[in-house]
Parts: sequence; C-alpha cells; structure tokens
Amino acid sequence: MANGWFDAFRSEGGPTLYGENRTSVTQDALLVALYILFIMFMFAFLIILPGIRKERFKTFFAVTVSLFVGTVILVCTYGSDWHVGEANIACPYKAFSDIKIEARVGVKIGLRSFNITLHGAPLSTVDDPLYYNERISWLGLEDVKTGYKAALVKGLPYPILTVAEYFSVDHEGFIWGRCYRSAGYYSYMLLWTAFAIWLVGNVLFCMVLRYGAYSMILTGVLLLLTNGLYYMLLPKYELRIHFDLEVLRFKLGWCYWLVLATGILCICVGATIAVVDACSPQHMSLIFEMDKDERRREFEAGREEMESRGYELSQYPGHTHLYEIRQRSSKAPNDRVREEPAVVVNVGAL
Repeated sequence: MANGWFDAFRSEGGPTLYGENRTSVTQDALLVALYILFIMFMFAFLIILPGIRKERFKTFFAVTVSLFVGTVILVCTYGSDWHVGEANIACPYKAFSDIKIEARVGVKIGLRSFNITLHGAPLSTVDDPLYYNERISWLGLEDVKTGYKAALVKGLPYPILTVAEYFSVDHEGFIWGRCYRSAGYYSYMLLWTAFAIWLVGNVLFCMVLRYGAYSMILTGVLLLLTNGLYYMLLPKYELRIHFDLEVLRFKLGWCYWLVLATGILCICVGATIAVVDACSPQHMSLIFEMDKDERRREFEAGREEMESRGYELSQYPGHTHLYEIRQRSSKAPNDRVREEPAVVVNVGAL
C-alpha cells in the first residue's frame, strides 16, 4: 500500500529502475537537426504566406528556392555520403580467431570524416546482433592515425579495423586517405564560399532582382566547381578492400549528386531571371508582381551602371517607356563630333 505521493509501484521504498535499452545509430544527429530546421522555417513561411498581399509569387519563389539551396549546402557540407560502398562479407570477428561472422560492412566518406558500419548476426544465441557505427575524423593530419589507434584499443571487430587501416596508412601506394582528405578539404572550403554568396544573394533579391539572379548564378558555379574539384582529387587508383565473398567497391553518393543538381538548378533559375529581365522587363514585372516603385528602383540602378560605363540614357520622343542608349560623343582629329548609333530599349511601363 502506498504511503506517499511518490511511493506507488516501488518495491521496499527503493527508486524506480529501468532496464537497459541500447539502440543502434540510424541517423546523424546534426543532419537531423538541419532537416528539422528547414521544415520549421518552411512551415512558418507557409503559415504567413496568405497574409502577404503584394508580390506573393515572388516571395514564395525566392524563399522556397533560397531555403532549399541553403539547406542543401549545409547538409552536404556535414554529410557523409560523398563516396560510399557496401559489401556482404564473411571474415573473422577478431584477429587470430577461427570464429567467422557473416555481416554487411559499409563505408561512407564525407568531407570531414568517414563512417564505418557493420551489421551482422549475433555470435551466439544469447548475444545481440552486431551493430557498429564508427566515425573517424580527418580534420588534422594525424586524426586518422589517432582514430585507428583508438579503435585498436577499444577492440573493435576485425572488418572495421581493416577498413580503417586502409585510410590510416600514408606511404608508397597507400595514399587513399590522403587523397580523400585533400578532396574533402578543398570541397569543404568551396561549399562555405557558396554559402556566403548565397547569403549575399538573399539580400540582393530583396533590393534588385537582377543582381540577386547574378548571385544565384555564381552560387551554382561554385557548387559545380565543388563537384568537379572533388572528382578530380579522388584517388587515381580505385580503392578496393578485399573480403571473403565480396570486394568492397566505392561509388559517388547522394551528397555529390545533390550538389550537382542544385548547382544546375541555381544556374538555370538565375540565368532565366537575368535574361528575361534584360530582354522583357515588363514581363518580369508581371511574373513577379512587381509594383512600379520597385521597377523604378531597378531602372535607376541600371541607369547608374550604364552611365558609369560611358553611356547616356534619354527618353525616346513620343514614348513613355522607350529609352535611347547612346555612347558619349568623342572628338575626332579634325574637331568633328563623331555620333555613335543609338540603341532603343523598352523598359516597360514605369
């Protein structure tokens, strides 16, 4: 019978005890946090979207594309699926042992570290299944060797030690760890550069749409440059780790292909906006629901840019939205004024 508020379901007055519940690692906590952050921002934006009265389409388009690009950059920067490989193996559980296990080993190589997973059947009927997930960082020159020594001290299974040894050795032909580390380092720097340009582009989209399009193109170029540089710096000779039953081979992972697709998307969207804005600004105003004041601000910014390059803009006689672009006249040797041909452009109804 309970004597107090907190005595129910306790035996002999002792504290409540819960059994051990160990679970295997399924997802990277940092990536899950980035996914949740993106979903929260997108959900909050969709809630306030009906309250936006002016430029609703422009706001929805800019925010959706911007959130997607920013999330892709961050997820792929910290993701571990740039170069991946899996294989079904049958090998000793530990060195100098006759006990063999049948398991599936997987390797996921990222820009800052690599993960080794091992899933297999239990060693006996009373043991739990094998679930190992070990991450070794290579931010420093000696991090891989330090991680490999720590794995030896922990007594990890032989398949994990075999894979880690291929990345820790750095002499003669065993340079796979060095190549992957170089590829990850330079790709990491390029992705952060693209992220900085992406931040600047968000500000420019709110000011002048054309300049925001230019920044989006630059972001896409940096993302494609990241893909190209990573592929070039991969090991010249393919890494193959031989086990019983199967050879562990590597292929490009979803992080690589996602960055490639996002880079192409940024270039296509940015180039489309820039071309349409230059050729038919009145259609751009209609598509993005721009008001006259914003269109006027963009026109004045373009006028200042043209005047700084030595051109003059004057309104075409009899038209309100046609302007002449003429290069400033220069003096000929005989003091004659040389007239430059004028170009008439349609800037839309301002």
